Amino acid sequence: MTDAVVDIRKLWTVFQNGEKKAVIHKDLDLTVERGEITSLVGGSGTGKTVLLRQILGLEHPARGEISVLGKPAAELGKRGAASRVGMLFQQGALFSAFTVLENIAFPLREQGTLPPALIRQAAMVKLQMVGLAADVAEKMPSDLSGGMVKRVALGRALIMDPPLLLLDEPTAGLDPASADSFCALLRSLHKDMELTVVMVTHDLDTVFELSTRIAVLADQKVIINAPPKEVVAFSHPFIEEFFLGERGQRAMALLRDAPQAA
Repeated sequence: MTDAVVDIRKLWTVFQNGEKKAVIHKDLDLTVERGEITSLVGGSGTGKTVLLRQILGLEHPARGEISVLGKPAAELGKRGAASRVGMLFQQGALFSAFTVLENIAFPLREQGTLPPALIRQAAMVKLQMVGLAADVAEKMPSDLSGGMVKRVALGRALIMDPPLLLLDEPTAGLDPASADSFCALLRSLHKDMELTVVMVTHDLDTVFELSTRIAVLADQKVIINAPPKEVVAFSHPFIEEFFLGERGQRAMALLRDAPQAA
């Protein structure tokens, strides 16, 4: 019996511009099991972020089924996904007029069921959980570094303790040290909060650092969804170009040399 958190069957994504139709996904299948960190990778135009937004219920496929935590993904878009799915957008998408703490607390405050003092306390807990000091709470987004923006956005995504976390290019725009630090944070939170994670990224270091499985989008579908070592051994032109070039070989070498977790 499957323990799928995300289950996608026979999905079609079609964009129409006037009389022209562009088929992005055709009979795409994907299953994400509980506890996995699944990276979605693919070339430009393969619809990685679109697929992420469809899982969240913000966009709807032309046909096919998407189930998230046992329910249709379309219900997430109608009712709001904050309590079941956390989303970290590529640029953080913080509210510029809100403080750090107000940004983190926003989904909880919008729910309207808790007193302000308890909401503030919960937001402070998440602030510390993502590795930020208490004195950051009253800062504005414009005062933050890129790495801090990512952490605040992550705190907001986790404020409702969702079992599923979606990440769109989580390390994009970060310098190598900040990216490594953010990956370490994500790995720790994944373990401590027992999260299931679906991540879109083109960064090979992030892919190999975090992924338990990699789903490769090519030819309008997921051509393979497997552990990293099986993916790089799969014969396909995109995989050979993306994973087996100089950057891919370097990232794989780091993976081989890294100490194995107990």
